Amino acid sequence: MSAPPIRQRLAPGQQITCHRHEEAYVSLVLEGGYEEAGDQGRRLLGPGDVAMHGLYTCHRNGVARAGAVILNLPAHGVSGYFGRVADADAVVRAAERDPVAAAMALNRSVIRLQAQALDWPDELAAALTADPQISLADWAQARGLAAETISRGFRRAFGVVPKRFRHEVKMRRALAGAIETAAPLAQVALDAGFSDQAQMSRAVSAVTGAAPGAWRKASSGDKTGR
Repeated sequence: MSAPPIRQRLAPGQQITCHRHEEAYVSLVLEGGYEEAGDQGRRLLGPGDVAMHGLYTCHRNGVARAGAVILNLPAHGVSGYFGRVADADAVVRAAERDPVAAAMALNRSVIRLQAQALDWPDELAAALTADPQISLADWAQARGLAAETISRGFRRAFGVVPKRFRHEVKMRRALAGAIETAAPLAQVALDAGFSDQAQMSRAVSAVTGAAPGAWRKASSGDKTGR
């Protein structure tokens, strides 16, 4: 999917299943609120709150009973975050003149917030984000939860099963490593949790349509050779 419209109204109680946008963008809640759950974790968002969506990130939304009005602005980057701005009206006024400049100013002034640990799915999401190599079976056993409970409960919260969330974490790390660092791509693959560069390339290409090497060349030139 492309980025959503600049001004977006979400219907009361609307449930938006897990989806992916090809472009990076930042959402500022102007009215109402919704819950967002995705690559950066899960958080209840209200007026003045911000959700930064990186390249090819996935998330689902559950809209509050009052509905929501959101300002969506084009952004840059591959990583996501939650945050808050002190003056949402100033961002709206700036966006009327220049949406790109408004997004850049928002990114500089935003106070970044942590994802909220609402229950065990949030704890598992944080654990997988910190270390995608962790054993799901060991994690479940340590908390006295059955594998079926883990899979069903996590999907209810995040829209994907834990194994898919893990894969998304690894893919996102690989994409960020290719674009934002000069490390050899073989090392980027290992750092992201893939067994080798070929496996990483397949994972990134399947989602984005281009291999990590192509992303590196397109964004800042080939820094490392190979």
